[in-house]
Amino acid sequence: MSHKAVILVSGGLDSSTVLAMAIQQGYQCYTLSFDYGQRHRSELDAAVRVSESMSVVEHKVIKLDLQAIGGSALTDIGIAVPEQETTGIPVTYVPARNTIFLSIALGWAEVIEANKIFVGVNAVDYSGYPDCRPEYIVSFETMANLATRAGVEGNRLSIEAPLIDMSKSQIIQAGLRLGVDYGQTVSCYQANFDGVACGKCESCRLRAQGFIEAGVKDPTRYQNNA
Repeated sequence: MSHKAVILVSGGLDSSTVLAMAIQQGYQCYTLSFDYGQRHRSELDAAVRVSESMSVVEHKVIKLDLQAIGGSALTDIGIAVPEQETTGIPVTYVPARNTIFLSIALGWAEVIEANKIFVGVNAVDYSGYPDCRPEYIVSFETMANLATRAGVEGNRLSIEAPLIDMSKSQIIQAGLRLGVDYGQTVSCYQANFDGVACGKCESCRLRAQGFIEAGVKDPTRYQNNA
């Protein structure tokens, strides 16, 4: 059985924790990030920092142009990132993003003969994104095994989402036990070029509340001490 795994790493808190979990489970980790036209590009630098600090086998950045279809505050600068709590699926949802990312991860997993893909989706503090739900992960795994040579030949691939039922504070506590340096991570939807967070968007609010509930110091750098 292969002990290789592809880890989707955004540079944020959740995916960095998932990477530490995969390493702790003994996997040879290959990390994958996407330069998809997001406004918070400093997360790509964070993904490199996190991957290097955890000594992964290889880190790839795949360039995509999701600005071409738009439809999200993260890919269209004409849509403002909300700084107040919203209802329903927020404008920061990027249409089909996890499906696109997981599909490319699936292709790389086949090439390197990895039988695990780890992703940091979370159904508790997940901002209402439809592609962060458990039933989505189950459905994608089913599709992955129907759609690949590996699956057809009996080399079943699984999608691991270890954070799916955890609160943000539980994720932080788990990561700290595994030695994750959250000061290296960037979660903000509109962080500046240097990765300094706005402190106002939903991602910042969820992250900050997670550190409060975990009872540990928040290492995040905020603009104007927000």
